[in-house]
Amino acid sequence: MDNSKFKILVVDDDSDLRELLVYTLENAKDANGSELYTVIEAANGIEAISQFKAETPNLILMDMMMDEMDGVEACVEIRKLPGGNDTVISFLSARTEDFSHNAAVDAGADNYIYKPVKPMTLLKKVEALLRRLRIKTDGDSVTTMGDLKIDMDRYLVYNKEVEISLPKKEFELLALLISKPGVVFTRDVILSKVWGSDVVVGDRTIDVHIRKLREKLGDEYIKTVKGVGYKIEA
Repeated sequence: MDNSKFKILVVDDDSDLRELLVYTLENAKDANGSELYTVIEAANGIEAISQFKAETPNLILMDMMMDEMDGVEACVEIRKLPGGNDTVISFLSARTEDFSHNAAVDAGADNYIYKPVKPMTLLKKVEALLRRLRIKTDGDSVTTMGDLKIDMDRYLVYNKEVEISLPKKEFELLALLISKPGVVFTRDVILSKVWGSDVVVGDRTIDVHIRKLREKLGDEYIKTVKGVGYKIEA
C-alpha cells in the first residue's frame, strides 16, 4: 500500500491542538515532495464514529478524554463496526497513570501516545503505526488447533464453534502464537511482531493481553514458559 493512500482521522475536542495535528500530517511529504496523508477530523467520539463510517480511515489518532463521548467508548464502538479491526487506533493523552493505559488496552487500542508530542515525533510514530498495514500474510486464511479456529482474513475466532470477539491486538497475538504451535515466543519477538519495533510498550502490556486471551479461550491453550515467553498448544 502506498503512503499516499493512507487516510488518517484526528479526533480531539481541543480545536487548537487538533488544528496543529492536522497541519502537521497534511504537510508531511515524501522524498519527491508529494503529500503523504489524507487527513480528516472530528471533535468528539460521536463524530469519530460518523467519520469512520463515511471515510474508513487507515489510522485514527484519538484523544481519550472528550465530552459527549470519550475516546475509550468510541474505540470500543468502532471495533464493532465492519472494517473496525482493520484500522489502527492510537490514543492521544496527557494522562500517564497505569489505569489510563490499561483502559486503552481494554478498549482495543493499538498504541498510546503521550501529550504533548512534537511534530517530528508524531510523524515518526504515525509511520511506525502505519507500517504494520503493509505486512502481508501468506498461506491459508483459516487455521485450526483443537477446538480453536481462526479466520485470518475475517478476524474471527471460534472456540468449540462459538464465535469469540477479540480486539485487534489480542487477535494478532493469538494469530502469532498459533502460527507455530508448541514454539515458545519470547517477549521481544512478541513485541516486535505484534506491536512493531518502533512502538514502545512494556512487558505488562503483553501480560494484560495474555490474561484476557485466557479469560476468553480458557487456560488450557496458552502456556507460560517462565523467564522466556509464551507458547500455545492443544
